[in-house]
Amino acid sequence: MGIGHMTPQSRDIATDWLVNAGLRPTRQRVALAELLVGDGRHRHVTAESLFESAKNNGDPVSLATVYNTLRAFCDAGVLQEITVDGSKSYFDTNTHDHPHFFWEEQGRLSDAPSDELVIQRLPEAPEGVEIASVDVVIRLRKKS
Repeated sequence: MGIGHMTPQSRDIATDWLVNAGLRPTRQRVALAELLVGDGRHRHVTAESLFESAKNNGDPVSLATVYNTLRAFCDAGVLQEITVDGSKSYFDTNTHDHPHFFWEEQGRLSDAPSDELVIQRLPEAPEGVEIASVDVVIRLRKKS
């Protein structure tokens, strides 16, 4: 995940991120938010990778707390969940619509260039519902 040294400034960035989203800045939320946005860069994480980073950073949180916190961040609109297959979710701090590359050999998600993606038409949504979002995940693997 490439998380660097935490600073008082990174803690302030994380706290502001939570407050601006209308979330109460509890100790555990601030610790996880600091790992996600403390350096001001966007990143893609899994619950497990965030749990490991928190543990390595000396922040004792349970995996269940990480899952619950990620869900609260998604519900507040500050994280986007990208499901790669039925069981693996990644969480992206960039909530603007954009496509992703999924690097199969590495199990890694990265942003794909938005300006190169063209979707000309979507199918009509069934009656009584609307399209909430469109997720584009482009799977990559080495040529054989």
